[in-house]
Amino acid sequence: MQKPSIPKGTRDFSPEEMAKRNYIFDTIRSVYNLYGFSQIETPAMENLSTLMGKYGEEGDKLLFKILNSGDFLSDFTPEELSEKNPLKFAAKASEKGLRYDLTVPFARYVVMHRNEITFPFKRYQIQPVWRADRPQKGRYREFFQCDADIVGSDSLINEVELIRIMDEVFRRFGFPVAIKMNNRNILSGIAEIIGQADKIVDITVAIDKLDKIGLEKVNEELASKGIDEQAIRQLQPIILLSGTNREKITTLKQVLAASETGLKGVEELEFILNKTDLLSIKAALDLDLTLARGLNYYTGAIFEVKALNVQMGSITGGGRYDNLTGIFGLPGVSGVGISFGADRIFDVLNQLDLYPKDSTQSTQVLFVNFGEKEENFILPAADQFRQAGIRTEIFPEPAKMKKQMSYADAKRIPFVAIVGEDELNLQKVTLKDMGSGQQELLSIEDCVLKIKG
Repeated sequence: MQKPSIPKGTRDFSPEEMAKRNYIFDTIRSVYNLYGFSQIETPAMENLSTLMGKYGEEGDKLLFKILNSGDFLSDFTPEELSEKNPLKFAAKASEKGLRYDLTVPFARYVVMHRNEITFPFKRYQIQPVWRADRPQKGRYREFFQCDADIVGSDSLINEVELIRIMDEVFRRFGFPVAIKMNNRNILSGIAEIIGQADKIVDITVAIDKLDKIGLEKVNEELASKGIDEQAIRQLQPIILLSGTNREKITTLKQVLAASETGLKGVEELEFILNKTDLLSIKAALDLDLTLARGLNYYTGAIFEVKALNVQMGSITGGGRYDNLTGIFGLPGVSGVGISFGADRIFDVLNQLDLYPKDSTQSTQVLFVNFGEKEENFILPAADQFRQAGIRTEIFPEPAKMKKQMSYADAKRIPFVAIVGEDELNLQKVTLKDMGSGQQELLSIEDCVLKIKG
């Protein structure tokens, strides 16, 4: 018989792992709610016509396509079948696919429901997505995204609120982070003033290596990408940009004086910094010109969060986009959004051992079972515990005491409630603290107080 297995790039989650994941999702969800975001969900599968062509050629290849049900082969001529063309075959054999991200389904949702939506529309979504990627460490074929977006508003107050949300989430998780910021217009302005508008990615990739390879090598790399000597000279104050966020803004205003686009980006970042100064932001805010994520997508502010003291890629990202719904025929809907990387946050919290103890505990107290007479007492007693909000289990059969205690140990249940003949006569419970080994004879009310301690 073949051993059961799961598809590559997917995972099972144990009860303990689920408790940790739920702690992450619940924390993010509660902060989203605190800022007035409403939750939506969209189907796991979408029409392929919704998904195709939205993620570039590479993305189209990574879409999981679902075969049409029934006899889909009857739609094909013998010639088409003998052609063995996978793209043509997929186009005819499947009309649906698993969603690749939450953004395109969200855009579709906004267009379909635009008459019921109140704008600005603040939505969040915590659901799995699927990519037919090559699985490797930290990269899965099925993973969760935790997105929040505000659409139908150009106001930069939205960016400020999203920075506050990112800061609050990581403050609750209890580890220090840096929130890196940039603006697409600044990058466009830089490329514009040196006459290299098409080299924006090459420039940022090279600048990003300054710490690792030094100035000389960065300039060599720029030259190797076909950027001329004069342009490289003009780039020096940008490459060597340092100091506080304010000092960086001052330098950028001088360097980009001739670029209207560039100055618009500087102005937007300055507005965001002025407003975040009014708030008690705990995270380090860092203006970083090498941040160039999603350049084919973002049109204004760009964000990325890095965990400090831990070797880990970006754990949250986002930015402003101008035309979310244009792909579905509704132009001019601007939005800004962020997405928390739940899987990476999971790894950071594990590395730093930062899960609150009660977040991974399921049961708080176990009633030992000695038989039918005792069951008649412990069933209503357990009910009282549960009504008081205590997570309670009853061992289902009168097994040996050792077996029941081993069960409590294996599940790391902190308290065990014992009701034998003596306790029955007194209508009380012996409560054992599994950590200290101490036992006390208590009324049900006192047990509740003690456990809730």
